[in-house]
Amino acid sequence: MLRRFMAVIAALVAVTALVTPAGAAPHELVLPAPTGRHPIGWTRLHLVDEDRTDPWVPTGPRELMVSVWYPAVAAHGDRVPYATAEESRLLLDLYGVTGVPSDALTRVRTHARTRATPLRTPHRLPLVVLSPGLAFPRWTLTTLAEDLASRGYVVVGIDHTYEAAAVTFPDGRVAKCVVCAGGTSGAAIIASRALDTSFVLDRVLARYRHLIDPRRIAAVGHSTGGAAAAATMFGDARVDAGINLDGSFQPALTRDLSRPFLMVSAEDRSPGRRPDWDQTWPHLTGWRRWLYVPDMQHASFSDAAVVVEWLGLPPQSLPGTRVVDIIRAYVAAFADLHLRHRPQPLLNAPTPQFPEVHFVDPSR
Repeated sequence: MLRRFMAVIAALVAVTALVTPAGAAPHELVLPAPTGRHPIGWTRLHLVDEDRTDPWVPTGPRELMVSVWYPAVAAHGDRVPYATAEESRLLLDLYGVTGVPSDALTRVRTHARTRATPLRTPHRLPLVVLSPGLAFPRWTLTTLAEDLASRGYVVVGIDHTYEAAAVTFPDGRVAKCVVCAGGTSGAAIIASRALDTSFVLDRVLARYRHLIDPRRIAAVGHSTGGAAAAATMFGDARVDAGINLDGSFQPALTRDLSRPFLMVSAEDRSPGRRPDWDQTWPHLTGWRRWLYVPDMQHASFSDAAVVVEWLGLPPQSLPGTRVVDIIRAYVAAFADLHLRHRPQPLLNAPTPQFPEVHFVDPSR
């Protein structure tokens, strides 16, 4: 999994070095505006699991950093920073990007506001938990998180410590990616992420019990995080539905999962070329869909869809903003259907609105 993901990024980096002058300073990038009607608030949490030793650096308890996005009363407060200078440097260094300033990602602008007052509603809100791809920090899913929050969801993004390029703690410590050096199985990483997610749910549901509805929870992940969404559902009955955004199941599912599950694959990862997905499909015994977007790249399920273009890379087959539109639309439709029980024709069949998206069913 890690080798394949790093190979994708390495190819992008090789092109970057050719098209981006050394030391060039990109102009500010404003992430695509959320499509919902609510302003967005944001806060961060430092969570410590005293009952679990960190699996990758076993010198103390498991510590996690978490972002919480939520619909707000008004857009009051400072805009949320995207990345610190050190986080930017470590992520760019991990992928060998040398043609841009090391602090380039500090110039990405978000839409959420710190200290914004949460929206008051008659009922508690559904929750979506986001798990990023291996080596990607939680803030690389900001475009999706902000959009869901603007639509009335509480969104929790998890930094899986020592699995991301950089995780910054409140005391200034920065944890680098340990598993990125190799030697750790994908199955072990996925199992650890499932434990992380359940622990975060324990803490978040207790802290925000007046805001979050514990009976309406979805787990959504990119790459490794997508595989972890399914693993979490097996171990935690509180998660009602899940989405895997182009993640390899390690191993393929061998037990039936009867709750709703959506899989979205990209590039050449079509049925017949993804044995783990082909083998998993029969074990999805509840509501299920497999969407295939051949013109998308693996990394573009994250903010990389727009960030790589801004850094000077040649355009993808699909423009970054179009990729963002597709992912936002289908993830929101899935959440609306299964957490709000609102009919979503978008999930029933192909549509001229998104001709890039193919519906596949290996069982036919």
